[in-house]
Amino acid sequence: MRRLALLIALALIGVACGGGRPEAVNSPSRTPTSSSSGGSPTQSASPSVGDLRNVRIRLQKVATLEGGPLAMAVRSGDSALYVAEKGGRVMAIRDGRLDSTPVLDLTERVSTGSEQGLLGLAFSPDGGFLYVNFTDGNGETNIVEYTMDGGVADSGSARRVLFIHQPFSNHNGGNVIFGPDGYLYIGMGDGGSQGDPMLNGQNLDALLAKMLRIDPRPSGGRPYGIPPDNPFVGRSDRRPEIWDYGLRNPWRFTFDRQTGDLWIGDVGGSDREEIDFERAGSKGGRDYGWSLMEGTVRHSEDLPAGLVLPVYEYDTGSGGTCAVVGGYVYRGEAISSLQGVYLFSDYCVGKIRALRVRGGKVVQQRALGPEVRGLASFGQDLDGELYVLSLAGGVYKIVAG
Repeated sequence: MRRLALLIALALIGVACGGGRPEAVNSPSRTPTSSSSGGSPTQSASPSVGDLRNVRIRLQKVATLEGGPLAMAVRSGDSALYVAEKGGRVMAIRDGRLDSTPVLDLTERVSTGSEQGLLGLAFSPDGGFLYVNFTDGNGETNIVEYTMDGGVADSGSARRVLFIHQPFSNHNGGNVIFGPDGYLYIGMGDGGSQGDPMLNGQNLDALLAKMLRIDPRPSGGRPYGIPPDNPFVGRSDRRPEIWDYGLRNPWRFTFDRQTGDLWIGDVGGSDREEIDFERAGSKGGRDYGWSLMEGTVRHSEDLPAGLVLPVYEYDTGSGGTCAVVGGYVYRGEAISSLQGVYLFSDYCVGKIRALRVRGGKVVQQRALGPEVRGLASFGQDLDGELYVLSLAGGVYKIVAG
């Protein structure tokens, strides 16, 4: 049973037990022929120096959830922590205690095989609406809006905002976040199988393998609106919902609450796990390379100009790693030496790691020590303090060690 549970958990973010998965790699090279100003790979960045060398953290358990916690959100004017379980419930941790009454229960609507389930949640900036991302009984992606009634969602108010067909059961992405601009960002994987067989990564007429950006409220007779400054608005051969493309499985991405920079943890195939960095003020339209590239490893000899290289990458399978779990830039007050530092992890290793980036390049990196079995996601509260969520059930707060 433990082995089965591990396989299901690993499948959630697109990995498998044992070595790497076969991808269609054609003479991979570690030296790409194209790049952009979005940062350069820093596998050889300097070892831990300065502030990170002295950082000490520990994990304080906040709650245990039986349904497999894997996403967390907070709501304006509400101190509760809202946690999505893979099995289909949204639960609330109020005043340090788990509320036994679900905020929303979708267990009868959600498919939970492979990488499926209730994968993400976000509240509108005013806290009036809850948006969830889940796979339905047929494995299709649904973004659904619910009106909040006090501290719970009104189940009768369900309104489907966006529906995306999934050709396979894996690489569903799942994260949803409101950006600093007030629009809803949706991370979509390439649709699954292996090696992007449907070529969604570079197909601008498909919503898979993309970062989407929409106004989720009805507009012009449609269930959602298109921000007028999205990069492909007005192009008949390109979907206007697309913000960025060339992503394999952007399982977790976040915005720096202070600068507005976008950080994307894109789960790799058999070669590289990558973290992508997009400065605030970007006009979008950035190509992160999949499946022409995986990190800085070529999958094609014919690369277009302008592919965006990761700000950080590491080998898939190195030291037992298997799938990057993107986190947050720390902006809390409890651990001053972590100010401005990006925290992330890897599902199979579970160590919390730290990157300090200046000028689009990593200048410091270090493993901070604590390990979490089944670490699937990070969370951030209203004060900027950070949390980690384990599919084994635990929700932990990162505190000074």
